[in-house]
Amino acid sequence: MTRDIPSDPAAGLSGAITLVRAPTLDGVAHGFLGRTGGVSAGIFASLNVGLGSADDRAAVLDNRHRAVEAVAPGAALVTLHQVHSPTAVVATAAWPDDARPAADGVVTDRPGLALGVLTADCAPVLLADRQAGVIGAAHAGWKGALFGVIEATVAAMAGLGARRDHIAAAIGPCIARKSYEVDDGFRRRFEEHHEAAEHFFAAGQRSGHHQFDLEGFVALRLAEAGVTRVAALGEDTYSQPARFFSYRRTTHRDEPDYGRQVSLIAL
Repeated sequence: MTRDIPSDPAAGLSGAITLVRAPTLDGVAHGFLGRTGGVSAGIFASLNVGLGSADDRAAVLDNRHRAVEAVAPGAALVTLHQVHSPTAVVATAAWPDDARPAADGVVTDRPGLALGVLTADCAPVLLADRQAGVIGAAHAGWKGALFGVIEATVAAMAGLGARRDHIAAAIGPCIARKSYEVDDGFRRRFEEHHEAAEHFFAAGQRSGHHQFDLEGFVALRLAEAGVTRVAALGEDTYSQPARFFSYRRTTHRDEPDYGRQVSLIAL
């Protein structure tokens, strides 16, 4: 894993764009971006790429352009209308921002497209089969991870000629187990749908509560889909407010809205 950190620590949220890269995707243009290096202000400072936020749209569009240029200069950005679904789509060209398909996984074999997923605690997953020239990106919140977005994304890559045993993946910044407290009902839902779910829950601080390992569960779903070369980067979005947006942190602070960071991959 490598990071591009602003050279001046005092630069703060308006400093350089910060990228986290994964060793499993070495040689593929990719990056898990944080919240630094953009033009948004206030609670959205500074690299907010979320079109669904209440941020100034011109600032968001500027930030989206900056993000792509940091990872794959000149590429066309392809993002989704994310709905926490198990749906993955194939991109053959960039679609307009106001015509994004409702899905949570996207794959392509076309050079010049930068596939992006937006997160603010959910797990971003980037995937590549270098030999086949096929890439993918998935937005895996707890619901998508449980009900099949990883499997759907891998299957869509296979449909373009990727081999499951050739796919490498990385799980980017997401909420960590230490920051993710859930109740008994949440745990029961997982245990009803997956026989190994109990291994991803630890005792919580309060009675009837548990700490859920989203990153670990996503890694399991990748393995079950036939992807065995996986880097889990271990970056907690909740506990690093200077680096990442976090929906749960925003909720706990009673803030009116939150920004989204983007994870990108391109051929």
